[in-house]
Amino acid sequence: MATTVPTRRFEENGYKPSYIPAAIAAALVFALYLLTLSPSVAMWDTGEYMAAVKVLGLPHPPGNPFFVLLAHAFASLPIPVSYAARINIMAALASACSAGLWFLITERIVARWVAEKWERLVVASVATLIGATAFTVWNQSVVNEKVYTISLLFFTIVSWIVIQWIENPDSRRADRLIVLVCFLLGLGYANHPAGFLPLPAAGIALLTTRWRTLLRWRLVLAGLGALTLGLTPFIYEPVRAAYFPAMNEGAPTACETKLEASCTFTKLTKDRLMYNINREQYGQKLERGAPYSAQVGMWWLYFKWQWLRDSHQTMQGLQFMMAFLFLALGLLGGYVHWDRDRKTFWYFGPLMFTMTLALIYYLNFKYGWSQAPDLGNAVDREVRDRDYFYIWSFSAWGVWAGMGLGFVWEQISYFLGKERVESDRETIKRRQPVLTRRPSRRALVLATPILLIALIPLVANWKSASRAGDYFTDQWARDYLNSLEPYAIVVTSGDNDTFPLWYAQEAENVRRDVTVAVSTYLGIDWFARQLIRRPVETYDAGAGPEIYRNRQWTKPVGPPLKMTFREADAIPDYIEITQPQVFRKDNIKLDIPRGYLLRDQLVLLRLIRDSFPERPVYVAAGVGEGLGLQPYLLSQGLVRKLVDHPLSDNAATPQIAGLFIDVDRSKALWDTVYRAPEALMKEGDWIDRPSISIPGAYVFTGAVLAQAMSRRGDEKAADAIMGRVRQVAKAARINLSGT
Repeated sequence: MATTVPTRRFEENGYKPSYIPAAIAAALVFALYLLTLSPSVAMWDTGEYMAAVKVLGLPHPPGNPFFVLLAHAFASLPIPVSYAARINIMAALASACSAGLWFLITERIVARWVAEKWERLVVASVATLIGATAFTVWNQSVVNEKVYTISLLFFTIVSWIVIQWIENPDSRRADRLIVLVCFLLGLGYANHPAGFLPLPAAGIALLTTRWRTLLRWRLVLAGLGALTLGLTPFIYEPVRAAYFPAMNEGAPTACETKLEASCTFTKLTKDRLMYNINREQYGQKLERGAPYSAQVGMWWLYFKWQWLRDSHQTMQGLQFMMAFLFLALGLLGGYVHWDRDRKTFWYFGPLMFTMTLALIYYLNFKYGWSQAPDLGNAVDREVRDRDYFYIWSFSAWGVWAGMGLGFVWEQISYFLGKERVESDRETIKRRQPVLTRRPSRRALVLATPILLIALIPLVANWKSASRAGDYFTDQWARDYLNSLEPYAIVVTSGDNDTFPLWYAQEAENVRRDVTVAVSTYLGIDWFARQLIRRPVETYDAGAGPEIYRNRQWTKPVGPPLKMTFREADAIPDYIEITQPQVFRKDNIKLDIPRGYLLRDQLVLLRLIRDSFPERPVYVAAGVGEGLGLQPYLLSQGLVRKLVDHPLSDNAATPQIAGLFIDVDRSKALWDTVYRAPEALMKEGDWIDRPSISIPGAYVFTGAVLAQAMSRRGDEKAADAIMGRVRQVAKAARINLSGT
């Protein structure tokens, strides 16, 4: 039993923090992450945050000001890689430093009962390896999707400081450690609201260790002051927003023109800032997104991923076995921690509870995208899998799993050799030695093969977690933008057909002449103002596709929306159509049926009225549904262009799969512009199934084009196109049977 080994003071064990071994562990983890690092941008929010960092802008609420400032500074370092890769390196470095801190924390905890330094280092190394190679931790550390690796670093720094305070709450620096923790909690919140997650655990640790500390009002005031100081990066948001950077989501400012110092801190600015920080744009959930049991089930699904990421569900039995193994090791480690070191357990135990069961309740997610597939569409689901919200619990689980594996190692060694007897130095001086029974060194060495369990996530997750050589998203953004004619306006439908475009434009200067308007943002007042402010960039014909070099392109005058800010703000959230209406723009005639028009639809119609045909207008699939745009949409490769007359099924624009296809333009794009298919084929797999529609767009586009070429009688071209389509479908694991 664990209770056969009494706890001992660190001085008796000769304990001192092993900073050099911890630094080596962090360096090795960093090397692993660099080896598997993404060289460019990725799907989902990666492009949004990287673009915001580049232009010193504001990503979506709450704006994450500390992250933007930190990443902008880091990405300015002269590292000879792409801009995206520099930010990815920052994420890798943050997670590697966190791994080093988990090493120190694990060593400090087990020093309570493990006298030999080399044994402590082994357990700490095992814990570090497990936590660093858990799928979500690893996968998020090799591409900076959001802010979570920086949050993880704050978690580990705060945890290390709290544990130091617990061990010596009466030291001369104890009060300074408390104040430092308060400052880091505030600064962590300025990075992401999760920065406050260690607060309940730190409070419990303080109460169980020295509750009278709360009676010292000067220290309490100092802590509150430090916390407030840590929150000061939020000042960046209204100040920077008043300069209207290219990315200004939320726009927490009352200014209408640049450099209006008088409006920077008005009440309206304050209200907009708090609206942004509190994420009110997304509304509040008044009911459970899914039953709490289902939400816990989502966490369990993602926990299973950590030790064997089976994205194609071909090894579910083995995945469950691995998950059960690491769950058991973690729970065993938690019990050993509670049994042998109650002092630090009262921090780490509540921290684990906060990062799992409490966080699950607070986040209140719908069913996960990959969860309970048997329920299909009978339940509301998240648009993607949200495992990244639990990166902190999966990383910290490595500490307990490592301690659990260390305990198993210890118990096996008892069966393999004689025990050794150690005596407490202090009791020897009193001539009353207390003997501690420990396995012999030889037995421990013989039992070391059991520690190979720690290598399981490293081996099992390498292919799925690694992003080395992943250029698909970067090429997708270039392909999509270069599908658009110069000075085009494109209304996209969501994250994955928007954020990579923002990155390409702002960080890589690709097709800055294009205006990207997001349909989901058209209904928000600040985005309409942003469209009004957006300047028209000059098209660089030399850098653009060759297919657009056969004519002169006139630079348009004025913004896409020719409205005042007050007119834009006055657009209602919806209007009721009591009688059928007709919208006309030149030869375009749209029949609007009875019902309701939402704000985003109203803005889209106004955008067409103000900019078409002076500027080419494109809409993504699903955009403008209910407005009757379909007869006026001409498919050109990946995009759909608005034309000024109803289309008909003919040789130039055959109707296939419900779409009118511009055969010549689509063929030119497919042959001379699109490069992402080759990037995907080289990568060889598509792990993130919720975003499968992006590679699927190439499969669909190619299949439709092949059919169009076949109708023309060009079977050779059709076969060549379908050959490429099959290769893309095979790499992305897309079933072609329905294509």
